[in-house]
Amino acid sequence: MKKRYVLTFPSDTTNEPITYNLVKQFDIKINIIKAKINAGEEGTLLLEMDAAQENIRKARKYLEENHIACQSVEKKVHWKEDECMHCGACTAVCFSQALTMDANRQLIFNTEKCIVCELCVKACPLKLFEIHFSE
Repeated sequence: MKKRYVLTFPSDTTNEPITYNLVKQFDIKINIIKAKINAGEEGTLLLEMDAAQENIRKARKYLEENHIACQSVEKKVHWKEDECMHCGACTAVCFSQALTMDANRQLIFNTEKCIVCELCVKACPLKLFEIHFSE
């Protein structure tokens, strides 16, 4: 199962090998999406965990025991397809290949490939991409 979380590190844990321990101790594949961590300061880390549900449960307990807040986050890109003129500007910045053009020059959005990097939001001249959060 894949789940996304925002981890908030207290300043005294930013030098600890937390992500290493998640991988080694709980057999979790980690995809770091965004991070702001500086030694001696509170830090935040947006990551995706891919593992068995029981392993993620144990990892969350480990994080809690180390005073690291772990908030589940679902972040999705919403595309206003009906307003799209299929210019392809978004495909130029989509390195995950979630946005592609088909043989008929129609934009195709594969949500499974989307890593929510938000580059399409900036690239679209009509501002047809929005980021939605839910817990």
